[in-house]
Amino acid sequence: MQIFAVVVSLVVALVGVALFGKTIGHMVSVVRLGQPVRRTDAPGQRTVTLAKESLLHTRMLQWSHIGVLHWFVAFGFIGLFLSLVTAFGQLFDAHFALPVIGHWFVFEWVSEFLTWTGLVSIIGLMAIRLANLPKGEKGRYSRFFGSRAWQAYYVEYTILGVLVCILLLRGLEYQLGAGSKFHFPSTFFVGQGLFGNLSEHQLENTVYLVAMVKILISFAWMITISLNATMGVAWHRFTAWPNIWFKRKADGGTALGALQPIMVNGAPIDFENIEELDEDAALGVGKVEDFTWKGLLDFTTCTECGRCQSQCPAWNTEKPLSPKLIMMNLREHAYAKAPYLLAAEDDRKSLSQLVLDEQEKPLVGAADVAVIDEEALWACTSCGACVQQCPVDIEHVDAIMDMRRYQVLIESSFPSELNGLFKGLENKGNPWNMNPSGRMDWAKDLPFEVKQVGTDVETLAEVEYLFWVGCAGAFEDRAKKTTQAVAELLNIAGVSFAVLGDGETCTGDPARRAGNEFVFQQLAMQNAEVFKETGAKKVVSTCAHCFNTLKNEYSQLGVELDVIHHTQLLNRLVREKKLTPVAPADSTLNGQKITYHDPCYLGRHNQVYDAPRELLEIIPGAEYAEMPRNKTKSFCCGAGGARMWMEEKIGSRINVNRTTEAVETGADKIATGCPFCRVMLSDGLTAKQADGSAREEVEVSDVAQLLLASVKRGES
Repeated sequence: MQIFAVVVSLVVALVGVALFGKTIGHMVSVVRLGQPVRRTDAPGQRTVTLAKESLLHTRMLQWSHIGVLHWFVAFGFIGLFLSLVTAFGQLFDAHFALPVIGHWFVFEWVSEFLTWTGLVSIIGLMAIRLANLPKGEKGRYSRFFGSRAWQAYYVEYTILGVLVCILLLRGLEYQLGAGSKFHFPSTFFVGQGLFGNLSEHQLENTVYLVAMVKILISFAWMITISLNATMGVAWHRFTAWPNIWFKRKADGGTALGALQPIMVNGAPIDFENIEELDEDAALGVGKVEDFTWKGLLDFTTCTECGRCQSQCPAWNTEKPLSPKLIMMNLREHAYAKAPYLLAAEDDRKSLSQLVLDEQEKPLVGAADVAVIDEEALWACTSCGACVQQCPVDIEHVDAIMDMRRYQVLIESSFPSELNGLFKGLENKGNPWNMNPSGRMDWAKDLPFEVKQVGTDVETLAEVEYLFWVGCAGAFEDRAKKTTQAVAELLNIAGVSFAVLGDGETCTGDPARRAGNEFVFQQLAMQNAEVFKETGAKKVVSTCAHCFNTLKNEYSQLGVELDVIHHTQLLNRLVREKKLTPVAPADSTLNGQKITYHDPCYLGRHNQVYDAPRELLEIIPGAEYAEMPRNKTKSFCCGAGGARMWMEEKIGSRINVNRTTEAVETGADKIATGCPFCRVMLSDGLTAKQADGSAREEVEVSDVAQLLLASVKRGES
C-alpha cells in the first residue's frame, strides 16, 4: 500500500507541477500580447490595497453572506497548504509531523478551525449555487447563466474532497497517538468513531491511502486547470492578486469616473498634433491584441461569478449584453487566437484550421459570426454596476468603450440614431442641435439677474462659482426647471455665481461614451480654452454627466477644476443655515412620501450618495422612502453611455423597470439629481400612468425643486 501510494502520488504530482508551470508561462505570454499601459505608480499604496481587498475581502463583502463564506474557503485554501506538505511526508512515514512546528497546539487548533469553517462554507456556497441554477423561472436572471457549470462544480467538489481528507487524516493521527484531545479538539471523535477498531498497521495503511487520495485530488485539480487556461473559476486564485495590484486606481477606487483617453504605445493621443500619429495606430480596440495587457489580464481573471451580470440594467431588461459573457468571450477568443499571434510568420501556415478561423473572426459584428455581438456592445449604459460589483477588479466599461471607439472612428459602424447626436455636437455644441443663442432662455423669467461672464462680469474671479448649466439644463424643458431652482436657491443663500451663456458648449460626455473621441476632444478643448480665459476654478453643476466629465476628465487636457454637484452645495448651505426648509402650512401636504433615484454618474462613478438624501430627509413634512436597489446597487435610468439618444429595440425598457420600483415604494415624489435621469424617469412614469399602474399624483422632480418649494414656504 505504501509503495503504491508513494509511486502514484509522486508521478501525478510531477505531471501536475510540470503542466502547471508550462500553462503559467503560456498565460503570461498571452497577457503580454496586450498593448502597454503604466500600472506601477505608488507601489506601496497598491500593496496596501491588495492586502486590504484580500485580507478583509472588501469587494467580496458587498454580498455579505457570500463574502463571509468565501473568506473561509479562500483562507482555508491558503492556510491549509501545509496539510498537503504533511500528506507527502505521511506517504513515507505515517507518524510524520512537520519539522519545527510538529504538534504545536496553536498550529493544530488553527488548522482544525480552518478545516471545519472551510467545510461548512464550501457546502454553503454549493447550496447557494444549486439554489440559483439557471433553470426554471430563474433562467437568464440567474447570475450563473452562461457560466460553465462543470468547472464550478469541479472546483467545489475538489475543495470539499480535500477538506474531508484533512479531517480523516487528523482523526487517523489521533488514533496513532500523535497527541491528546487537547491537540485534536474538534477531530478526535473522527478518529474514535471511524478508526477506533483498527490496529496500528491498519491505521498506517489507511494514512497512506487517505494521504494519496488527498494528493491525487489536489494534483488532478492542478492538471485539469493546466489543461484549461481559460478556467477562470479556478485560475482566479492566482490571477486575482496581480489583477488587484494592477488596478487602475492605486488607492483602491474602482475604474469608474473618468474614461481613459485613447492610448497608443502606452501614451495618450495628442489630438492637437493628430497628423503626426502613425497611420497604423489603432484608435480604440478592433482586435483582441489591441487591448492593453491589463485588459487581457482582466479577461483571464474573470471568475464567472455573475455578480456583474446580476446588476446589469441591459441584461435585466432582456438585452444581449452581459458584462460577464463579454469577458468570457474575449478570454476564449484571446487564448484561441494566441497561437497565431505568438507564432513566427513562417510557422503560421502550419497552424490548425481552428486557430486560423479564430484569427479571421471579427471582434465586433453580428452575433453568429463575431466575438462580441454589436447589439450587446451598444446596449451598455456605462452605469458602472459591473465594475462596482466585480470582486476581482475587472474594468468592463473601459473594454466596452474602447471597442466602441474603434467601431465609430475606424469602422464608422454605429447605431443610426447617433448621427443626429454627432451632428448636433459638431455644429451646434449640444446634442439636441439647438441654436446656441438660446442658452440663456431659461433665465428670462427669473425675478433676479443671472450674471453672465463677458457681459455682467469680466472674469469668474468676481464671483464664487461658475454655474455650469449644461445642455439639458439650457434646452430641455424639464431640466430648465432644475436650473431655475438651483439659481433661485443660490440667490436666496447669497452665493455669488455667474454662467457662461452662449460661451458654454457641451462637455462632450455623450460623444465620448458613444465612442467618438474626436468630437469629445473638439468640445473639451473649446471649453478648456474658455475656462482658462475666464479663470474658472470653482464650478457647480446640476448634471451628473457634466459633473463627472468636468471633475474627472478635463484634467486630461490640463484643466484643474474644483467641481461640486448642486446637491452637495445645497446641502452645505442648509447646514450653514443659509437655506431654511419650512413645513407646509396645509396639513394635507404633510406626510408626502419621497423616494430618491441615484444617478449612476453621481453615485457609483463619484460616490456622492449622502448629500441628496440628507436634503430630502430634512424637508419638513415629508417622509423618505428608500428603493430596494439603492446606492452602490442602484439601478440605472437607461440614459448613460449615450443611450439617451438611442432607442431601446430589444427587451423591455430600462427606465420603466426603474420607475416601477420607484412607484412601488408608494412615493408621491420621485426625486433625482440629474437631468438625464429626470427625463427617463418622467417618460417611464408617463407610460405607467397611461396604463393605470401608477397614480396620477406621482411626480418626478429634482432634489433642488423639492428644496426650493420648502424654502419658499418660509418666505411667504
